[in-house]
Amino acid sequence: MSEGPVVVGTDGSAGAARAVLWAAQEAALRHQPLHIVCAVDLDLSERLSADTARRVREAARSLLGEAAAAASDRAPGLAVSTEVGREPAADSLLRAAAATAPQAEGVEAPAVTIVVGSRGLGGFSTLLLGSVGLTVAGQAGCPVVVVRGTERPPSGVVVVGVRDEEDLEAVRFAGETARRRKASLRLLSTWTYLQYVGSMAPMADVVRVAVEAEAAASTRMLGSVREEFPDIKVTEEVVRVPSPAGELVAASLHAELVVVGARRPAHHVGRALGRVTHAVLQHAHCPVAVVPRG
Repeated sequence: MSEGPVVVGTDGSAGAARAVLWAAQEAALRHQPLHIVCAVDLDLSERLSADTARRVREAARSLLGEAAAAASDRAPGLAVSTEVGREPAADSLLRAAAATAPQAEGVEAPAVTIVVGSRGLGGFSTLLLGSVGLTVAGQAGCPVVVVRGTERPPSGVVVVGVRDEEDLEAVRFAGETARRRKASLRLLSTWTYLQYVGSMAPMADVVRVAVEAEAAASTRMLGSVREEFPDIKVTEEVVRVPSPAGELVAASLHAELVVVGARRPAHHVGRALGRVTHAVLQHAHCPVAVVPRG
């Protein structure tokens, strides 16, 4: 996966400020530009008086100026652009990412990455409320990073959740991130089943076959990842756990980034992401990257 520019949202909240700083560092490590978006919902602003709408847009431009200055302080020399989004927050970020994506004929175009904070301000100026981050992660066709937790010294570890070969893009994204950050890469494959299944031989056989298949998929990817990233340490772990999401959240305590594939149920009510991905986004202790599968 060739990685391109970084798009980040801001609304002036503490969560957004952390997202901007993380995005600035990531863009600098990639040697790519950073684009900062502050959304002002045009449908809402049209219901305001002209003077109030003007002041809202001015406030957005002021927030963008502050965010751009913070990004430049974090990564001197970084190319930074800003934009007042005129659509709802999630739509503004998705459209900005599509507009920022490099166009290339005959070669793979670098993929834009969207960065959002885990929480933002409430009210009409909301940009990074939790629901917005989940919406963007659930709909984007590019990687999305939700910046969770507090800033802390680098741990030197990037963790990626692995289930099967469709997670290869997530693994490659994690590998690229680990290489840029001079970190190690940990492939974590988890499985679980009802505790009483051991007494039911036919079901136990089915579980055993499924677990062996997932372990084989993880091992196959391990070889290709080590070949693609010979300059970083890559480890693999296949574990039985009560909760796959819980294991990934626990791993996030000692990781710089947790990477998961975007499992999107074909039929869902109120949630565009699978249960594990959704839970990790809600509870992880470090930034989480959601990468489209397959």
